[in-house]
Amino acid sequence: MGTTMAPESRLRLLQLVSPALPVGAFSYSEGLEVLVQEGRLGDGAALGQWLRAELERGTLTLEAAALAELRQALNGWRQGNGPDSHLAVLELDGWLLALREAPELRAQQRQMGASLLQLLADLGWPLPAGAADAPVPTTCPQLAWPAAFAWAGLCLEIGSPELEEAYLYGWTANQISAAVRLVPLGATEGQRLQLQLAPLIAERAAVLAAADPRSLWSGGVGAGLAQLRHAELYSRLFRS
Repeated sequence: MGTTMAPESRLRLLQLVSPALPVGAFSYSEGLEVLVQEGRLGDGAALGQWLRAELERGTLTLEAAALAELRQALNGWRQGNGPDSHLAVLELDGWLLALREAPELRAQQRQMGASLLQLLADLGWPLPAGAADAPVPTTCPQLAWPAAFAWAGLCLEIGSPELEEAYLYGWTANQISAAVRLVPLGATEGQRLQLQLAPLIAERAAVLAAADPRSLWSGGVGAGLAQLRHAELYSRLFRS
């Protein structure tokens, strides 16, 4: 897994984590808005502790751990290896989506996944049609964000652990971007925090790239509760 990336693949990786990627990630806070309004995240230090906890044991770690398996199953689906690969993608996609307790988070995962799949289709990489003999619809499903991200990795020829790094990095960058507007957190402090988290992101990506997501557990109870309470806020800037 520790192979050197080709220059073109590296540039494609940068495109995948670019804030210009039109998937709407900027409109979600994933519960941060609740925590800020409750006074639990009031500065960069508190935000840093929160992000570290999520990178170490949040639900997104299970999603990152599933990317390699999703990528492999999607490749089998693309190669036409019968219904098994197709079903494996749908089952893992559904399991990961079910781990998100809040309806807003599930809607976020679906919306961002659909937007990325549409973008990839417009760029010449549509999802393959369903297998004719599979006991599932033959039209392409709208996969959620982790599976769509794995499809992007396959299309853009990005393997592990770079794909897992990109997933964790992109999530962290979006959370910091939301915090800059919510805490408020200065842009310089946000960039400093992103740099400080880089070693942890690389470390976690290497571990998760080789992990079985079904053997992992999520300790993100606080995050789940904050995400559920977001729908009850009187005034909201973000969609989750």
